[in-house]
Amino acid sequence: MGIDRRKFLKAVAAAGGAGLVGKSKLARGVEHFTGYPDRLGVLTDLTRCVGCRTCEAACNEVNKLPPPKIPFDDQSVFEKTRRTSERAYTVVNRYPNPKPGGPPIYVKHQCRHCDEPACASACLVAAFTKTPEGAVSYNEGVCVGCRYCMTACPFYVPAYEYNDPFSPEIKKCTMCYDTRISKGGIPACVEACPMEAMTFGKRSDLIRVARKRILEHPDKYTDHIYGENEVGGTSWLYISGVPFEKLGFATDLGTKPYPELTRGFLSMVPGVLVIWPALLGGFYMFTQHRELMDEEEEEIIEEKEN
Repeated sequence: MGIDRRKFLKAVAAAGGAGLVGKSKLARGVEHFTGYPDRLGVLTDLTRCVGCRTCEAACNEVNKLPPPKIPFDDQSVFEKTRRTSERAYTVVNRYPNPKPGGPPIYVKHQCRHCDEPACASACLVAAFTKTPEGAVSYNEGVCVGCRYCMTACPFYVPAYEYNDPFSPEIKKCTMCYDTRISKGGIPACVEACPMEAMTFGKRSDLIRVARKRILEHPDKYTDHIYGENEVGGTSWLYISGVPFEKLGFATDLGTKPYPELTRGFLSMVPGVLVIWPALLGGFYMFTQHRELMDEEEEEIIEEKEN
């Protein structure tokens, strides 16, 4: 689809206005991203995960993502520690068991859906929303591509889609909010897991389930529910048989919600930094369109001459 000069300038102006509006929204709303009482979540029991990557395949299918570079049944993928990306909203990594003779431990990573999301507090245009159901959703229609969410996230989850510079879009796990949860279903990864390593339900109930397992099997689990208090709490919770720091989890995040740490920051951000990504993208698209038009004109001239 082409874009003329007037449309391009209009788009840039809109991006700039959206950025300024976003700052005012943030100033009013950043202080209280409190979790909803009946919010849902997922409890992942790392002692049950076998690294089959069925959850990855289910996530890939429901989100219509590109095929993975390494097939889901290829165990060589565990030779490197992976992060989530625009092509994979969830990944499973393998870690050596610190207990002598113990089997390797597999860890599933995805957006943690924080009770008070740092991504939402950093977003200049309110593209992120903490839903009553617990998921942190994303509205690509208002995103300007500033990527502050990527910097703010304590878990390094949001990924950026670079293929279309005129349509900036952040990619991450949505807990299947639009496709499943909002319709009464459960996340695809939870449903697909053959080992029942994940449990979906009310966050408060999941914490009780986790505490019960830890109390009943003290030799099997460490006495820690990861996500119960980290960064103010997350909707995705974990229990493990070994300390979380041995499995790539950040254990120095504290319990204070990150929006409290970022409060006031955006009031100091110049507006030009907000519109810069959109501006550059717009110039790129306009230049590409101009070059395409020039090529078409040259072809028409050649046809007439012949």
